[in-house]
Amino acid sequence: MHHTQRIFTILAVLLTFCTAGVALGADTYVVDRSHTTVGFTVRHLVINKVRGKFNEFSGTIVYDEKDITKSSLQGTIKTVSIDTDHEKRDKHLRSPDFFDAAGHPEITFKSKRVEKEGDDLVLVGDLTMRGTTKEIRIPFEITGKIKDPWGKMRIGFEATLRIDRQEFGISYSKTMDNGGLIVGNRVNIELVGEAVLQAG
Repeated sequence: MHHTQRIFTILAVLLTFCTAGVALGADTYVVDRSHTTVGFTVRHLVINKVRGKFNEFSGTIVYDEKDITKSSLQGTIKTVSIDTDHEKRDKHLRSPDFFDAAGHPEITFKSKRVEKEGDDLVLVGDLTMRGTTKEIRIPFEITGKIKDPWGKMRIGFEATLRIDRQEFGISYSKTMDNGGLIVGNRVNIELVGEAVLQAG
C-alpha cells in the first residue's frame, strides 16, 4: 500500500511539473481598448464604402512566443457600441434589421487553433453573431513585443477578415433600380491594437 501511494505521489508531482511547464510557455495578455480598434467597412449604394467601429469590446490573448500554434484568443464585442459617425444610421444598425442589440447584445469569438500557412498565421475559431455560430479563419500578425515606458510588456497585433453578413442572420436588404444592394453583404473587418501582459 505504501509503495502504491508513493507511485501516485510521484505521478502527481510529474503531472504538476508538466502542467506548470505548459503554463510557463505561454503568457496571458489583455487587449488594451484605448490602443485598439475594431473596425469594419461595408459597401453602400455599390459605389462607396461606409466605415465604422465598435467602441466597447474586450479580449484575452494567450501568447506562446516559442510555439505560436499554441496561442489562443477570446473576444467579446458589445453590439450597442457600433459607431459609424451617424446617429440615425447607428440606431438602425442596432435595430432588429441588423444586429438586434437588445436581443443579441454581444458578438463573441473563441479560437480553436492557430495554423501556419507558409509564412502566414491563421487563427481558426467560432464567431457568434446574432445567435449564429460559424467557424471562421482570421489571418493575423503579431507585430512586435515591447516593454512600455511604465514597465509593462505589450504585444501588437493586426488581423483582417471578410464575412458575409447574411450567413449570420443579418439579412436586411433593399435593392436599387439597377439591381445593386443599398448595403453590401460582404463586410471587411480589421483589428489593430495592443495587449498588455497580465501579472502572473
